[in-house]
Amino acid sequence: MPTTFTALPERLHGLGEIASNLWWSWHPAARMLFKTINRAAWKESRHNPVKMLREVPPQMLAEAAKNPEYLKMYDEVLARFRREMAEDVRCFGETVDSNCTIAFFSAEYGIHHSLPFYAGGLGFLSGDYLKECSDLGVPLVAVGFMYPEGYVRQRIREDGRQESMDELLERDAASIARVLQENGVQLTVRVPLIDPPIYVAVWKIAVGKVPLYLMDTDIPLNDPWNRKISSQLYIGDREQRLRQEIVLGIGGSAALEAMGIKPAVMHLNEGHAAFALLERLREMVRKGMPFAEAAAAVRRTSLFTSHTPVAAGHDVFSFPLIEKYFRSYWPGLGIDHDAFLQLGINPTERHAGFNMTVLALRLSDYRNAVSRRHGETARKMWQSLWPDLPEERVPIDCVTNGIHVPTWIEPKIELLFNRYLGDDWLAHHEDPEVWQKIDTIPDLELWLLHCWLKMKLINTIREQVRQKWVQEKVTPTFALAGGTLLDPTVLTIGFARRFTGYKRAYLILQDVERLKRMLNDRWRPVQIIFAGKAHPDDDEGKRIIQRIFQKCTDPAMGGRIALVENYDEQLAQYMVHGVDIWLNNPLPPLEACGTSGMKAALNGVPHLSILDGWWVEAYNGRNGWALGGDVAGENRDPADAEAIYNLLESQIIPLYYDVAENGTSPGWLKVMKETIKSNFPMFSARRMVKEYSEKFYLPALRQT
Repeated sequence: MPTTFTALPERLHGLGEIASNLWWSWHPAARMLFKTINRAAWKESRHNPVKMLREVPPQMLAEAAKNPEYLKMYDEVLARFRREMAEDVRCFGETVDSNCTIAFFSAEYGIHHSLPFYAGGLGFLSGDYLKECSDLGVPLVAVGFMYPEGYVRQRIREDGRQESMDELLERDAASIARVLQENGVQLTVRVPLIDPPIYVAVWKIAVGKVPLYLMDTDIPLNDPWNRKISSQLYIGDREQRLRQEIVLGIGGSAALEAMGIKPAVMHLNEGHAAFALLERLREMVRKGMPFAEAAAAVRRTSLFTSHTPVAAGHDVFSFPLIEKYFRSYWPGLGIDHDAFLQLGINPTERHAGFNMTVLALRLSDYRNAVSRRHGETARKMWQSLWPDLPEERVPIDCVTNGIHVPTWIEPKIELLFNRYLGDDWLAHHEDPEVWQKIDTIPDLELWLLHCWLKMKLINTIREQVRQKWVQEKVTPTFALAGGTLLDPTVLTIGFARRFTGYKRAYLILQDVERLKRMLNDRWRPVQIIFAGKAHPDDDEGKRIIQRIFQKCTDPAMGGRIALVENYDEQLAQYMVHGVDIWLNNPLPPLEACGTSGMKAALNGVPHLSILDGWWVEAYNGRNGWALGGDVAGENRDPADAEAIYNLLESQIIPLYYDVAENGTSPGWLKVMKETIKSNFPMFSARRMVKEYSEKFYLPALRQT
């Protein structure tokens, strides 16, 4: 029990245990424990129990400790939490010891908005993966970065331009703790063989049964210029980015060693942590194993997952920069300068620099893309590493991403499923047979719940604008652009993701006059909610945001386009629960997967998407709408925009507004139910983790 929760009555000490483990974030009953104490305090804390417990008046806690109904709920939740945390970690059905540990490295983790260690889809995928590994008891330990300045907080200026504001992490108001040594001092590790020396302090987040260890360079031991290495996610400066990846891969490995954690298998989530493979190799060489033998051993027990079908998304560092930081490192591997650089050289771009993805591919026998379509792209992209093999036999497999169901399902939808699918549906949610019962849910009941969730989304957006109006005295025009005129009775399209060129957020604005007619139709109007951030260095992404903002402020659009500021995990929850249709139109084949659409589908929100990423596997003609499969060429924007407009005008809008006497749209509800039924079992994190285990973890463990 954390001693910092000094106001907790003895009878409620277990609240501190629960608040200190992110387990609460995907268990509605646990969240209800805190919400029931005081709904206003829970809302003010932004659903963060650590912050709430440290700020709530002691009198409220004392009253809860005397409430028999509350204590009954508290005892049940605490007993469940302690029981699950005490269960044996199991390795794919068999009890295991520490020799079965899998180390998972990722540069970002999206677990909860109180811990802003994520930029987008990759981070949410990593967070979902840890949660599902906890649920299944997979013996995973995770390594990442403590980013004191988080990613960025988005602020939209009056002219529509994005400003990136630092969002400082409140370490004492989040579910995070220092890793302490026996003497009570925080564990600090020196990054091996890097001069001048760099030190990292180690923090821990408990994600259920999975420990996530975070590296932090912002400590007095480091020189001032080294303290900023871990300050912020995806720093643009190339040398600082290299130093980050050295700390993540090499420093993270050293931290595991210092804690006595010796992974049997290493899993890299993208190439940012590829240096972890080098450090593992160096340790084997240090113990007397020849380089070639050590490299083979590392390959046999290493898995590399690539999420990036965009060439520019793979980190490449100049040779002089690599030489500067690794000249004292490669002798420890037993190889020379040229052999070291060769590990990261792409044969098709020999002079481009040291490629982190190439390094990871060369030092891993297990490699995968994150959808079937992405697998085709990845095999084509990296065929040069296997020049003797035809493209279809390049050894890059695929495991399509999935989402953590308990995190992303709306609690009221979960209760609805409990009534009609049975109380144990969640335990078997990857079984397609479970979802045949969806058709037993009465249309009216599902429709009323969806309408309530849409109102909840719109009220949240309006409240955000109201607070900005009060606190920053923004103009009325700005307030209107933020969504104050949204109408919960109107067909609502959601577009929420990172703003960058290839995702084409502007596509639906291609023919403004045609769009206006749909937005302002007297009997069947449409509205669009945009949300998302551009990377601080992505000027094109910022221009797209500004272009959309200008449309939001145009009275001719009828107040039916909104740009919601500062998209984060909390707003994402409201969006995937509350919009009517999820729009996704990236430039193929640049969408590796696209998990946001899965989250919407989980809650009965149909998908309107380009046939790319996961939608190639998911679309069945009855669970949403698809476009772009027959379009080729570089300038496909006009054809794809035309396809979106045609689908909206001829199919989507008429179906939505074809309303029966009871106020429901039977045709639309049929699509909603098919959306849930067809996508739920296929695209869950449970299916994903089991697939990783069967395809990669078990074969790799047999090599140890």
